[in-house]
Amino acid sequence: MPHTTNFSHIYVEKGAEEYPDTQQICRRFSQAQVVAVDDYKHIFNRPNQRFQAQKRSMKLILAVKKDHFLYPGSGYAPDFGHDAFYYSAQMFNCVYNCDYCYLQGMYASGNLVIFVNHEAYMAAADERLTAAGRLYLCVSYDTDLLAFENVLPLCRRWIEFAGKRPNLLIEIRTKSANFNAISELDPIPNAVLAWTLSPAAVAGRYESRTPPLAARLAAAREALAAGWPVRVCFDPVLRIENWQERYAELIDSTFAALDPGSVFDCCIGAFRMNAEYLKRIRRQRQDSDILYFPYTRQGNTVSHAADQEAEMLAFMSKRLATYLPAEKIVVHRAPSGDES
Repeated sequence: MPHTTNFSHIYVEKGAEEYPDTQQICRRFSQAQVVAVDDYKHIFNRPNQRFQAQKRSMKLILAVKKDHFLYPGSGYAPDFGHDAFYYSAQMFNCVYNCDYCYLQGMYASGNLVIFVNHEAYMAAADERLTAAGRLYLCVSYDTDLLAFENVLPLCRRWIEFAGKRPNLLIEIRTKSANFNAISELDPIPNAVLAWTLSPAAVAGRYESRTPPLAARLAAAREALAAGWPVRVCFDPVLRIENWQERYAELIDSTFAALDPGSVFDCCIGAFRMNAEYLKRIRRQRQDSDILYFPYTRQGNTVSHAADQEAEMLAFMSKRLATYLPAEKIVVHRAPSGDES
């Protein structure tokens, strides 16, 4: 399921107008009003913006990234045992709008930023790979690249880049059903396609604009059949009403659709978020009960109480163990202390 939004305005940062991606995107959205700006931050970082209002009518911002092309992996995300764990953020924000998404608290704006100098990101990856010897790089961390692939082929570029670098392992995480956008590529062992899956009750209520579970599973099944490494992500697990029944059904449905023996691995994690991000989100949103669950705070992290998180992860692990060996089940717990 590709991205289908039409943007009414495209803001183009000075210096970005000559990049091929800028020109291609402006042609793609030829009906949009193009506005030249000196610095993308003047639009994206303005104070007192209304994130959700902007999400309902997203504007596109095209810019040139000057620095910080890669970031060390956060304790909020699993490293899957890799010492050199980094992520890149070639897009700020996501075309989807999940109620529990931390981006609402991290960014001042709900508009979408694309940095058009993709070669700089790959140069930074090469530099880090040379320094570390091996590198685990999440390229769809603060966005959903596959959902936007029909507009800008960033997944294709990263896959082709990784195909020439066997010591680089990339993960492309998605809630989309847009595997068709890359289906003609030959699979490579060091590009993991990772689908985040949620119970239908969660996807329908809390994951606005995302494809339904059945569509995600169909895309993941197609990718598996084509020979791609496919990771299954049950993350975040939410303590909704009848959560045990809902997540048991989700796991059973997942492995009715996907051959457990072919799945690369699986990760599980309960809801967790930077405390300041959640505080900012609550200032703007009173429309989602999932944001007002009685979470507990430890250091800079808000999550379920320790006993609740332990119960949820133990339940998920036990259910998954009927389909997968222990070494393929990665359990990620909320970071403690002041990790951000």
